[in-house]
Amino acid sequence: MVAVTSLDRGRALKAERAQMLAFCGGLGPAEWRMNSRAPGWRIQDVVAHLGSACHALLMPAAVKLMRANDIERANDAMVQARQDWPYPDVFAEYKRWSGVVVAVLPAVARTPLGGVAAPLAELGRFPMRLLTSALVFDHHTHLRHDMAPAVDRPVPGSDANRMAVVLEWMMAVLSNQLRSTRPPWLDRPVSITLSGPGGGTWLVTADGSVVAGSEASADAQIRGVALEFPEWGTARTGWRERDVQITGDVDYGTTFLDALNIV
Repeated sequence: MVAVTSLDRGRALKAERAQMLAFCGGLGPAEWRMNSRAPGWRIQDVVAHLGSACHALLMPAAVKLMRANDIERANDAMVQARQDWPYPDVFAEYKRWSGVVVAVLPAVARTPLGGVAAPLAELGRFPMRLLTSALVFDHHTHLRHDMAPAVDRPVPGSDANRMAVVLEWMMAVLSNQLRSTRPPWLDRPVSITLSGPGGGTWLVTADGSVVAGSEASADAQIRGVALEFPEWGTARTGWRERDVQITGDVDYGTTFLDALNIV
């Protein structure tokens, strides 16, 4: 297991943007119009989502997005507004505003504003520095699981820093989800250990909090692969179809995994 003790979120976002630019720059006109693996979205719609999200974060529309009741519906609305754009215009918006975001968000994170908690629709409140992590997750997951396989292109690689940033965001969202819904079956600790670059061990407590921890105090121990977690952790594919094992209380661990769907 490769541990990352100091995350560089800005470097992670810059690297993910570079991979997205390279990938999109190699697409032909027909590929832009192909269906992605994100239901209802073409390849160009996924890029429109990423570009519009970067654009919105730096405009007054950010307030509307942060106060939305349904972030998926808000994302769909921004994509729908660009439905008839030619793909070069979609790509141009992404290039421009992702470039601005790469410069601005990491700089903001280094100021006191980085620690200020801000709402992000129904996902809950997060320190503003984690907005960079959210964009890293979005780029990483869409490119590797929604775009590249849909056009039969090789899935880009990653590294320990980027994966750690992706997992940071996923665990923060999971914690908010569990603490807000308080599922009645969650009454004992569960551990999640992810091996490989950027991996680690997290403890899900009975109140829904997700913290760095160990397997020792968990009633069920879940083990998987860090690189695979963004796919099955978002329910893009079933966890049973990937390298996931449960020890301890297997039934309890199974209940947890069957309910897992990190937005």
